[in-house]
Amino acid sequence: MKQLTIDTGVEEFSVNGHGVLRFNPADPNLYHRFFAAGPALAALDKELEEKSAALPADGPDAAQAGFALLADYDARIKALLTDIFGPENDFDAVLGGVNLAGVATNGQRVVQNLLEALTPILQEGAQRHLDAKADAAVAAADAARAARGRV
Repeated sequence: MKQLTIDTGVEEFSVNGHGVLRFNPADPNLYHRFFAAGPALAALDKELEEKSAALPADGPDAAQAGFALLADYDARIKALLTDIFGPENDFDAVLGGVNLAGVATNGQRVVQNLLEALTPILQEGAQRHLDAKADAAVAAADAARAARGRV
């Protein structure tokens, strides 16, 4: 069987030495999925805050209920990220099993740190995509001029 190798623009990013995240930063579909997920992420954050506020402050089941809530949030956020970046990216493996609801040393949730780290990569990829489209348009215009006998 012959093999066909196609450059899809996929790049690999090592995340905290735990796992590898693979995606094409210049893929407009991924870019749109990532930035369109904002309302869903905000809704999940709001739901987490509301449910956390409704948990009992103490008692034998308080801690267990809190941990269950955070586990559910983590699973839902990772499912959303899988929808954005594709099933080949296992966010448990990529992040070494860290719960995305966890608070990092900078006081932000881990998910917020992840999104802030990915945003400039995707913005740069989108710019690369736009630059390629502009270069193609210039090349097409040059070719059309040459075909008409003008240089």
